[in-house]
Amino acid sequence: MQKLRNLIIGSVVAAAGIVPAVALGANPVFEGWYADPEGVVYDDTYWIYPTWSDEYERQTFIDCFSSKDLVNWTRHHSVIDTTEVKWAHKCMWAPAALRKDGKYYIFFGANDVHQGEIGGIGVGVSTRPDGPFRDHIGKPLINDIVNGAQPIDQFVFLDDDGTYYMYYGGWGHCNIVKLSDDFKSLVPFPDGETYKEVTPENYVEGPFMFKRDGKYYFMWSEGGWGGPDYCVAYAIADSPFGPFKREGVILKQEPAIATGAGHHSVIQVPDTDEYYIVYHRRPAGETARDFRVTCVDRMTFDKSGRINPVKMTKEGVKPRPIKLKK
Repeated sequence: MQKLRNLIIGSVVAAAGIVPAVALGANPVFEGWYADPEGVVYDDTYWIYPTWSDEYERQTFIDCFSSKDLVNWTRHHSVIDTTEVKWAHKCMWAPAALRKDGKYYIFFGANDVHQGEIGGIGVGVSTRPDGPFRDHIGKPLINDIVNGAQPIDQFVFLDDDGTYYMYYGGWGHCNIVKLSDDFKSLVPFPDGETYKEVTPENYVEGPFMFKRDGKYYFMWSEGGWGGPDYCVAYAIADSPFGPFKREGVILKQEPAIATGAGHHSVIQVPDTDEYYIVYHRRPAGETARDFRVTCVDRMTFDKSGRINPVKMTKEGVKPRPIKLKK
């Protein structure tokens, strides 16, 4: 049944003029309307888990892509969908992915939830990075609106002490929560609170966190996701809780190339100080709200550790295989 469904979806996609993704060796890195990309590394392989960019009611599945060199990508269709996550009746989008104790997890937003509705942030689990993922808890991990943050756009961050934090939130508010070891529940902080708001200036959605040289780099998207001014800003802090003082914008539209650049993630090449930003953008001249494509460009730092403005390119990045330590 699932194979038949996949064939039907593929036919519908082709009929709509949107060709199933293949490697391009440039930006976008693969064909198709894909947004909100989460880039991760498992062993010697890069993975991207994006949103299928379409009307909410048609975002019923999540694809992923794998590559050995950041340039040539293989598409893995429908690693999780709404037939498996039965409470996700409307849509699934903005995945976050990680591996823990030999299992692969995918966190996602579903149903564009409002207060009193069923939806929010869910969790899938699999024994493989390309799925299939099954619903981990059979209900949303976070359903309610807390501190004004819609439960969407989650990112899971593993700190050096082994703690898994999740940053999430739309509608201009961002919360941090602590995850249980099995990712089935939230764990209160020592002060008894479960949700702490960490919203920085101009925050809209799409939080992301990484750590470099002992500093916490918190990133987010600003502006309206459907408009040309969508962009990525960041802050640097000494703690995963902030305070996050806005440093400025590092990725924004370049009208000759693309507009609406945002909702990103960051890939660090293992055992190096080499970073790449994975993001979506709307190609120059395109105006359709859902016409968003996934791109990868180099991200660098100045001598003080601040992020340099990202140069958006059509050429993309050079092949970068991962060399694992023996």
